[in-house]
Amino acid sequence: MQIVLFRHGPAGRRDASRWPDDALRPLTARGEERTREAADGLRRVLDEPLTDIMTSPYARAFRTAELLGEAFPDARQIVLEALVPGGDPRAIIDALAGFDDDAVVALVGHEPDLGVLAGGLVIGTSHALPLKKAGACVLMVGDTLLPGSAELIAQLPPRVLRKLARKGARV
Repeated sequence: MQIVLFRHGPAGRRDASRWPDDALRPLTARGEERTREAADGLRRVLDEPLTDIMTSPYARAFRTAELLGEAFPDARQIVLEALVPGGDPRAIIDALAGFDDDAVVALVGHEPDLGVLAGGLVIGTSHALPLKKAGACVLMVGDTLLPGSAELIAQLPPRVLRKLARKGARV
């Protein structure tokens, strides 16, 4: 199975007067544009299209997942509560265990959680592989999702993904 960790795009600044509930903080207009481009760049990088997109229910992550869905229209969208900030990584692993070996699953969420998950799967420790907003990390996993069992295929900053989208070429 391939796992794509995709951090939500650029969102509005934390402001309790505008968004008393931080879960409602949206992507900015520029964040939507940059995320759309990054999703298009990701489409050019992957050998196989996304089959599933699991997302945090927070507005900025949910909208990011929708933009990924525009680039991968056949991907099934799934809200996974465990992807909220501070969510349960074991529940994420359990959700991933339900997919077939040929699945290509994106997890749309937040830092530092996605980076810690990547570090755990690749290195086997809590050392994070951080992701920038609208950036991605592509992992290949075998039969089991154990600490240190994943292979890091690519760490893709958003500017690289956007550049790939503008070039229009597949890598």
